[in-house]
Amino acid sequence: MTDFKRHTAEFLAQLKTTGEPVVLMINGKAEIVVQDAKSYQRLLDLAERLETIEAVREGLESMKRGEGRPAEEVFASIEQELLAKAGA
Repeated sequence: MTDFKRHTAEFLAQLKTTGEPVVLMINGKAEIVVQDAKSYQRLLDLAERLETIEAVREGLESMKRGEGRPAEEVFASIEQELLAKAGA
């Protein structure tokens, strides 16, 4: 941490150049990770993609177990609800 405080400009240049995070140690223990905004955004995008993939995988597994309703049935139900509200 002390080196980071003393040489912040150099660390920032390194972060931008390499795109690799820097782990800051306090008393010999990893305490803080610093990374540039572009790399952080890439990490967030990747996490979001993985969450989407996991949700799709879970949906497919649910479908294989026979859970849920067919899409046609769901859409027909929604259409009926909307028509009922429009007529009310």
